[in-house]
Amino acid sequence: MLAPFHLAIPVRDLDETRSFYRDVLGCAEGRSSDLWVDFNFFGHQLVIHMSGEANTNLESNAVDGHDVPIPHFGIVLTWEDWTNLSEDLTNQGIEFIVEPYIRFIGLPGEQATMFFLDPSGNALEFKAFQDIDELFAQ
Repeated sequence: MLAPFHLAIPVRDLDETRSFYRDVLGCAEGRSSDLWVDFNFFGHQLVIHMSGEANTNLESNAVDGHDVPIPHFGIVLTWEDWTNLSEDLTNQGIEFIVEPYIRFIGLPGEQATMFFLDPSGNALEFKAFQDIDELFAQ
């Protein structure tokens, strides 16, 4: 079994960001207070912490011809779940930093990917592999 990670991120508006993770991404809420909320982020523990400021310091690196935001976090989904989520997010009008597409076509590690921001400016990447054994392919 893969051990779940724990990640705590700053948010500028607790209610707006809570709604995003709960209602847009479908993450179940766990414990909370007036200053933080736990989420089940696809089997991992994500905690949003009120900071009052948006993340406006994103850098980027070029990957496969796209500017990939750093830092970022996300999850590796099944191909079917990624496809369903990308369609759902598109239908919800999510503004993508990198639109859903397939990168590294024909190379080791070929993958579906997409990048977008939460309401507090935290960058997320959701990806999928046709062959999960290529997750760490060189």
